[in-house]
Amino acid sequence: MIPLKDDIPSYKTPVVTISLIFVNCVIFFLQLSLGHKGFESSVTKFGAVSFEITHFWEATPNLSFVPISSLFSSMFVHGGLFHLLGNMLYLWIFGDNVEDRLGHTKFLLFYITCGLIASFSYIVTAPNSTIPMVGASGAISGVLGAYLLKFPRARILTLIFLGFFVRMVRIRAFFVLGFWFLLQLANGLPSLGAEAIGGVAWFAHIGGFLGGMLLVKTRSFGD
Repeated sequence: MIPLKDDIPSYKTPVVTISLIFVNCVIFFLQLSLGHKGFESSVTKFGAVSFEITHFWEATPNLSFVPISSLFSSMFVHGGLFHLLGNMLYLWIFGDNVEDRLGHTKFLLFYITCGLIASFSYIVTAPNSTIPMVGASGAISGVLGAYLLKFPRARILTLIFLGFFVRMVRIRAFFVLGFWFLLQLANGLPSLGAEAIGGVAWFAHIGGFLGGMLLVKTRSFGD
């Protein structure tokens, strides 16, 4: 299933959501401008590496960039074009309404906090991984969690693939995001205790989603 749009209008211009999409895209094109080796180097240098953070070990000492800082920088670095486009699609569809409900400043703080929660969730489950974790998906997962609680009955125009047939249908957000979360669990739980070999940081998604749901119920980020 690929969500395309929802039926909840925004009453204010989602300036933070638009700005986050813009910043992520600019950073990605800056990565591309570095060439193939430079692109790979940017992922290694600015991605969050669990082993570096849990062992206080700096793999790139000439960077003048302590490993803990990568918890923030990793939210804005992507490993490929489809990685970027997928994340920005979800942020565009669901971010504007959550920003509408929280307000601009609270939404930005919420987004960053969810990203940090997502990173720590991954690190706790894979403390010895040496693979850089990059992407905005952890923070966006928090946005999805908040959206699920705030707009469970919203209808999401969704692209569904049924073998050779493709259909667009409107599905309640509860089912779209519930299915998305179950998919993360189904892929993440079998990976517990296994040696990380790359791919998707499932527990960053799980942690970010649950973190977003909890945060949006607190006094600081609730209605």
